[in-house]
Formats: sequence, C-alpha cells, structure tokens
Amino acid sequence: MKTAVFVLSFFCTTMALGQSIGGGSVGGAVLASSVQMVSHPERAAQQFMAQEQSLLEHSNFYYAQGERPLWEVQPLAHHVPLGDIARMLRQEHATAKKADIVVND
Repeated sequence: MKTAVFVLSFFCTTMALGQSIGGGSVGGAVLASSVQMVSHPERAAQQFMAQEQSLLEHSNFYYAQGERPLWEVQPLAHHVPLGDIARMLRQEHATAKKADIVVND
C-alpha cells in the first residue's frame, strides 16, 4: 500500500513539475518561478460618463394600460388527487392478465 501511494505521489509531482517547466506553451521560460502581474493604471482613474444610448432605437414601442385577471390568461388546471391515482392503479393491477404457469426453481 505504501508503495502504491509513493508511486502515485511521484507521478503527480512529475506531472506538476512538467507543467511548470514548459510554461504552458512551446518555448516557454525554464522553471518560471515568479509571477509577474500586468499593471493597468487607467482602470481606476475617474472618467466622464459616456453619452446616453437608447436600447429601443430600432424597435417598436408598445404601451398598454390596465391589468388582465389571471383567469383570462391562464386556464384552470384540474389536478387528480394522489389517492384516486393509487386506487386506479390498484384496480388496473387487479384486472390485469396473470400468468397461467408459475415456475419455481
């Protein structure tokens, strides 16, 4: 068991070292150990806001007033109670065709 854990950890270490040496691309830096962050000094500077743009520039504008009741939009759904479904399934099972020969081995 110890040998298997050692081989697995050796394999994972080899894979991690192989990824860091290549740098993720062909001809990358050899064993790049330091990470250099790119600086963006203008991201936090104050700027004027852009001009207003209409999202409805090339579309039609519809306006309606009032409310429609829910019963006009959505029809009423009739839900069958779970007990009725169970009774129906039990009745179907009782009237279903049974096997003529029963083999017990």
